[in-house]
Amino acid sequence: MCGNRIHCLRKAAIPRMSQRILAEKLQLLGIDVDKNAIQRIECGKRFVTDIELFALAKVFNVSCDYLLANSEFKPK
Repeated sequence: MCGNRIHCLRKAAIPRMSQRILAEKLQLLGIDVDKNAIQRIECGKRFVTDIELFALAKVFNVSCDYLLANSEFKPK
């Protein structure tokens, strides 16, 4: 559900963020994911847990609602 938004946010980041860098940022927050997990999330082949969703929102400085496509872009 949130994979497309994650992909767009990652590509729009300055400097551009690779899937590996995103995985590293999540690992620093205690979320055990790798590049392959990010790829599967972005393709919609892997579900995102609530804890992962919260960490992704923190990394991108957006709300969890935004990642779930329930709201327009509103940085925190």
